[in-house]
Amino acid sequence: MKTRFFLTAAAMAALMPLAAQETYENAKIATEDLNGTARYVGMGGAGDALGADISTISTNPAGIGLFRHSKVDVSAGMVSQQDATDYSEGDATNLSFDQVGFVWASRKSDSSFFNFAFNYHKSRNFDFILSASDRLSDASQNKLTYMKLYNDLLYNLRGADGEFSIDHPTSSCNQLDDIYVRNLLFAAGDGNAYFYPAENYVFDRAHKGYIGEYDFNFSGNINDRVYLGITMGVHDVHYRHASDYTETLSANPENIGTLNVYDERKITGQGVDVKFGAIFRPIEYAPLLLGLSIHSPIWYDLNTRNYTEVSDGSYTAYGEESYDFKVFTPWKFGLSAGYTIGRVAAIGASFDYADYGSMSTRVNTDTHYDYYWGDYAVSSEKDRLMNQHTDRTLKGVATVKVGAEVKPIPEMAIRAGYNYVSPLYDKDGFKDGTIRSNGTYYASATDFTNWKATNRFTFGVGYSLDKLNLDLTYQYSASEGDFYPFMSYRDAEFIDYDNVANAVKVNNKRHQLLCTIGYTF
Repeated sequence: MKTRFFLTAAAMAALMPLAAQETYENAKIATEDLNGTARYVGMGGAGDALGADISTISTNPAGIGLFRHSKVDVSAGMVSQQDATDYSEGDATNLSFDQVGFVWASRKSDSSFFNFAFNYHKSRNFDFILSASDRLSDASQNKLTYMKLYNDLLYNLRGADGEFSIDHPTSSCNQLDDIYVRNLLFAAGDGNAYFYPAENYVFDRAHKGYIGEYDFNFSGNINDRVYLGITMGVHDVHYRHASDYTETLSANPENIGTLNVYDERKITGQGVDVKFGAIFRPIEYAPLLLGLSIHSPIWYDLNTRNYTEVSDGSYTAYGEESYDFKVFTPWKFGLSAGYTIGRVAAIGASFDYADYGSMSTRVNTDTHYDYYWGDYAVSSEKDRLMNQHTDRTLKGVATVKVGAEVKPIPEMAIRAGYNYVSPLYDKDGFKDGTIRSNGTYYASATDFTNWKATNRFTFGVGYSLDKLNLDLTYQYSASEGDFYPFMSYRDAEFIDYDNVANAVKVNNKRHQLLCTIGYTF
């Protein structure tokens, strides 16, 4: 990661009831896992043009139009993280309820159907334990906070005389300010703030929760040549984490051995989106299908709240904050193709693209009562500075999926698939503590990880007996990343203020077992 010069910035505006979230936190909400029915996952999610699987409701809605019979599916399984040690509330292995839905197929003519479908699936499983440790050389998180003070980025810590001092009465600061004053900025008996470098750090965080997606679909086909569909989705966010960050400080006048930051954060809320899909059979009676899909942004209304404790071993300060904000994810576009060989085999491929650098963080500016609709409406505006940071930090993501299904006998299917998901984060991206945004001001953690590409491998089997089907799938996904405990910088004037932390290699290797039971009627 490139270090940056930490230049003096103008003071933050006085604290107002506005709020916005930060790029790295938003990215957790915006991305999705490969999940759904065991058949869909077993083929690597590459069935967007092949259709006739309820999981295509959230990828290419036209896929529901290929159903000829009504069907209900229920899916559940287990997710296990490789090389992880249980921490706090986080467990390396967790059970997961992943999907339930149905399709109601209605024949309109010999070759045309109009179908309705509903499906719930877990689009994002946040269960993940992140651990990292490393040595620090003349650097520390507490030094980073000092530099925010030095560069006039902690506006509320000024005293009546306009000067910063550790001796300002607690009553003049809110709880989070008190944390900065009493713990992250240390006094050496003269009432002034100092920074102390650390020798090393240890970090552990348990992520928990999920995003549940509820999709409603209308679709159909025209003479078995053109299939069209629309899906309206509701996304329900339940995210939380708990973390400990501990620095062992170098020798200092206050004889402080360690500094510990304990942080809890929750993000909850809902979002809505609309997805459009089309599938074409370019050659009549040929088994080739081509698909196209367009997903609107997910318009999220979210709430974030945190509880943070900072302790030097003898004194503990705490703070908590809560605010509402909005995030609009990017548009997403997909192309797909499918080919069948009689009733013996099916091959699928798809390509999706979304520019996450265009994701919009929005500040809630006003709440007013709408007398016409009889409820409260919230006005918002773009957080321009945070969105510029998002554009620099996040990239366009391309997802390539390929998969196949083979039936050695009519009742049995064997499936395999592969995904490549390009990196979301710029390799030189960082959580910028100098941005004049409430998303930065209320940040309760300084760490960030620049994750690289994700590779997924899937394998599954299925067996059908009359109207019942049972499908089992195994998925392995792996990604590596560079973890940083805080942003690095070099001071343009004083080399003693340099604060550089090296990257620590981390990974997220997950194993999923998924089972689907289906009934056709």
